[in-house]
Amino acid sequence: MRIINVPVLTLQLQGQLGDNYWHSIIISVMRGLAALVVAAAHLRAEMYPGLRTIAEPSIWFQIFAFFTGFAHQAVLVFFVISGWLVGGSLINKMGQAGAVRNYAIDRITRLWTVLIPTFALTLVLGIAAGVVHPGSIDFSPANEFSGVAFLGNLLGLQGIVLADFGGNYALWSLANETWYYVMFPVLLLVFTARRVASRVASGAVLALAAILLPVEIITYFAIWLLGVAFSRVRIDCRRWMRVVWLVPLVAASAYFRLTADNDKFDQTTLGMDLLLSLMFLALLSSLQFKASPTSIMAQPLTRAGTFFANFSFSLYVLHLPMIFLFKHLASTQLGLRQLAPDEPLHFALYLSMLICSLLGAYVSYLLFESQTFRIRRVVKRLVARRAVPPVSAPATAAAASAKRWH
Repeated sequence: MRIINVPVLTLQLQGQLGDNYWHSIIISVMRGLAALVVAAAHLRAEMYPGLRTIAEPSIWFQIFAFFTGFAHQAVLVFFVISGWLVGGSLINKMGQAGAVRNYAIDRITRLWTVLIPTFALTLVLGIAAGVVHPGSIDFSPANEFSGVAFLGNLLGLQGIVLADFGGNYALWSLANETWYYVMFPVLLLVFTARRVASRVASGAVLALAAILLPVEIITYFAIWLLGVAFSRVRIDCRRWMRVVWLVPLVAASAYFRLTADNDKFDQTTLGMDLLLSLMFLALLSSLQFKASPTSIMAQPLTRAGTFFANFSFSLYVLHLPMIFLFKHLASTQLGLRQLAPDEPLHFALYLSMLICSLLGAYVSYLLFESQTFRIRRVVKRLVARRAVPPVSAPATAAAASAKRWH
């Protein structure tokens, strides 16, 4: 009798977060690649004319525009990977003492260690470019360089009640991420809190968020939650099945790149993004196994993925301020308001700007983002000290006595 090999789906109580697992390697590669894709897409959009505005674009420019036009899909990858890593990690730790408190510290330090210096540098670059005058920095909500905009963007209020700080329109997705970080533990408490009152209160908070937050943030929470859910799914299948699965995934991504409105993240794009997310997550779930120590691809992919993933967040939030500076310098120093699509030297200039963006983000990573875990440890130590009640002298003496006896 012929045996038909079919994928086997298994639900896991604990997500696999080891660096030597294939899905972890691919996640690192995709994080770095997604940040690079977003930076390349925004640089092309800012420096070159739009493809549709060119009467007869050359073949090479059409190809160039196509491959630098996957920013939408790249941000989608960020959402599902965030759900997988952040949400999956919290589920792993739920029930441990101080799990939610440590989660809050982890999320805040992750965001603010990068955002605070980036916003400060944005101000410096704005002043250097003549866009901002020190005397014009105030606390007006209408001023995108104001103190209110600075603080509000740290709290994820951009696109809700405030503008993106410094005109950095890539920050919109961080508003989504910030609120997903808040809503997910509240959602967990609805099902895991011991007290009924706590569950009711958590449900009320979620209902209030659904009312007050933009519908786009709420609807794309489903995408983020898919990442959480699939972190608990393992799919065992043959290697050829995973390779074959890549074909429809790549084809669907290319199709939506060509036919959909990739500048939006709303109800009109949710359907295609759900499909792409499910296809990508299914592939990721089929890679939840350890890489062989003798694998030819595992080690170089691990090194490259880890290197680029480490500063992917810095690149994502810093690339637009740097692009704005490049645009200002090209206009004032070179007399170029836009790059010419058919000029090879202009393409070399584009590549130089992209490389400088990578180098600037890497330097920022070394100075700030790489210190995240050190800052996190310090904050947790300080919070833990405040959480421990003072011990009275008699109790201390009794403890010392008990220690001598035991």
